[in-house]
Amino acid sequence: MTDLVLAETVHGVHTLTINRPDKKNALTAAMYAALADGIAYAESNPAIRVTRIRGTGGSFTAGNDLADFAAQGAKPISADDTKVKAPVTRFLKTVSTTKKPLVAQVNGLAVGVGVTMLLHCDLVYAGASATLQAPFVNLGLVPEAASSLLLPQLVGLQRASELFLLGRKIDAQEARNIGLVAQVFPDETLDAEVEARAHELAAKAPDAVRFTKALMRKNHDEIAERMVEEGRIFATQLRSAEVKEAISAFFEKRPADFSKL
Repeated sequence: MTDLVLAETVHGVHTLTINRPDKKNALTAAMYAALADGIAYAESNPAIRVTRIRGTGGSFTAGNDLADFAAQGAKPISADDTKVKAPVTRFLKTVSTTKKPLVAQVNGLAVGVGVTMLLHCDLVYAGASATLQAPFVNLGLVPEAASSLLLPQLVGLQRASELFLLGRKIDAQEARNIGLVAQVFPDETLDAEVEARAHELAAKAPDAVRFTKALMRKNHDEIAERMVEEGRIFATQLRSAEVKEAISAFFEKRPADFSKL
């Protein structure tokens, strides 16, 4: 792993900690690769029963690093754009196909992929101060991680539309009310509460856990197809005038102006 993604295994629980607090745990390509490697390692290690993902400081993750985005948007479109070669695509494939359970510990800020990855986690817990936002359209982009399929199924079309089309931010309690989060705990006890539940899950019959997860997630082909479709549109939008304006506005600390596009 890297200093930006820490890994520790204790009593069958493999904990991956996103560790870039000075940037609100925004994810770079290298960090996506490290997270994918960590989940794949847990999947292949028979001593590991559960993977837990958490963030340091006051953030789970602020989503993609926009400087990385700007660099990607400057590259010409290639035939490999929607293939598994990109670290982010490999991470999304890994998180959506791992057979062992994933537990998410959402502390503070969760933005973009910090929200959409939760749809592939089997247990999601949040601290009381957590906020969740999926501002893809605000950035001229489209959702990823098959979230355009999974979020409406989970919370309903109207709530999903508010989250995706308006980019509305919600707090931890609302996330629990709509089914995106299992439970909300006080910030100061979140880590201990999630750790206890992860170890409780790790002590269960491993085959029964994996089979039960598989039975609840039978739409593997549909998810894979939607990821490919989202990825194709995402790659095109990444090089659009809309994204260029949105990212420029972010760094210039002004509202984006799409009126002339």
